[in-house]
Amino acid sequence: MKIVLAGAFGNLGAEILKVLCKTGHRIVAADLKDRPIEGTEGKYEFVSIDATKPETLKGLCDEVDVVITTMGLTAASTKFTAYDIDYQGNLNLLNEAKKGGVKKFTYISVISCDEPGAEKVPMLHAKYKFEQELKKAGIDYVIHRPTGYFYDIAKVFRPYVEKGEMQLLKHYGDVKANVVDCPEFAEFIVERMMETNTVYSVGGKETWTYLEMAKMCMNAGDKPCIIKWSSYRMFGILANMPFIKKAGKHDIILFSQWTLSHNLVGDTIVGKHSFKEYINNYFSDLRK
Repeated sequence: MKIVLAGAFGNLGAEILKVLCKTGHRIVAADLKDRPIEGTEGKYEFVSIDATKPETLKGLCDEVDVVITTMGLTAASTKFTAYDIDYQGNLNLLNEAKKGGVKKFTYISVISCDEPGAEKVPMLHAKYKFEQELKKAGIDYVIHRPTGYFYDIAKVFRPYVEKGEMQLLKHYGDVKANVVDCPEFAEFIVERMMETNTVYSVGGKETWTYLEMAKMCMNAGDKPCIIKWSSYRMFGILANMPFIKKAGKHDIILFSQWTLSHNLVGDTIVGKHSFKEYINNYFSDLRK
């Protein structure tokens, strides 16, 4: 079986690639650039693509059985928006998959992208728009809507832990999420790539409030637990300030505002690893 993995060298993509390379199938890893991933050496074919340029995708899906895509905007960008990558980039890939006669297509979306108000958050709405295109494409699909990943929380909170002050949204400290371990989620994705027209809302086994997560991170780094509360409204104002838009941070700030003010709890529990244990290990270098 031939499998194309688009966005193969992002954080999640790399974990999926590790799993795929153990299957014995023919693996095509597609991304802007190749990079070394331990355990995958010599086990995949690399193809350089820019999903915003359909011509770079030509022939990518010929004689392919399964396409898995993790492509999406994950950082500030002055060149692209979420609609350029999450929607149009994936749509370009989907069109190529249809031309190639691909039978199975797996898309990594995000939880709550279909909730009221999400249409005002580009990093949610772009994914939702692509989901709708995928559902009517005539290809068997699997859509995964994860709540977020262990490393996301750790990475975002680390600067605050190092500083000794955590910042959360006022009145939203009790908002909950059950983020999932990325390697375990990757295994789940590969295990279910042959399913037909399924949508999963995926989370980990532990559910915590953001206040609990903040305290957990501060304690793990042996820091005093100082919480600074920010106004929800100020996030919106900040996102639309000219210097923020010029720096390409508008979409990221609106996405952060959403995630910190909405319960993100997946009902499909994936993995056995503990988020609390992960955080304790992640911040161990900061302990005296």
